[in-house]
Amino acid sequence: MTVWRKALAELLGTAGLLCAVVGSGIMAERLAGGNVAMALLANTLATVFALYVLIEVFAPLSGAHFNPAVSAVMALRRELPLSDLAIYIGAQLLGAMLGAWLANAMFDLNIFQWSSKLRAGQGQWLAEVVATAGLVLVILRSPAGKAPALVACYIGAAYWFTASTSFANPAAVFGRMFSDSFAGISPSSALGFTAAELLGAGLGAAVHRFIR
Repeated sequence: MTVWRKALAELLGTAGLLCAVVGSGIMAERLAGGNVAMALLANTLATVFALYVLIEVFAPLSGAHFNPAVSAVMALRRELPLSDLAIYIGAQLLGAMLGAWLANAMFDLNIFQWSSKLRAGQGQWLAEVVATAGLVLVILRSPAGKAPALVACYIGAAYWFTASTSFANPAAVFGRMFSDSFAGISPSSALGFTAAELLGAGLGAAVHRFIR
């Protein structure tokens, strides 16, 4: 399979994930009547189900990373050719943006918009380190065939035990900037989240190497 077909799989999978995250956030916020806990629960369930399905569908094609931090770890482990890393990341970022735009369009919002939702502070950044480290550790230590369910379950749990609601994905940060909705993040908050996620990915990979 050519790298461009793999990139297309990453684009479609990441777009589907962001469409699910942003779209379910919009729907949940509209239906929850101001109950933020119920909105987050609905957003969590939709994300978990979508993530499981997308990994199952696209893993045979590209590995179903949908996440630049995961792709970077796989490249460092030589499980992804280093020459393919930039292509993967570009596809993931483009897919994330398109997924957010699609969600905006489905709910009759302005397609092209920026989020104004600030997410910052030491607690939020620490939460993203923890969330991403845990995600990478789960991926690397999952028994064969178990990763889709384990990753989906972990992300669902991390929505609730982290202060940041577990983005754990620089592409998700990028995509969520393009929707001023429940799941959005302001561009001014994106750098801090992304840096924390990359740090967490490295930490998760280091822990895996230490304990294996």
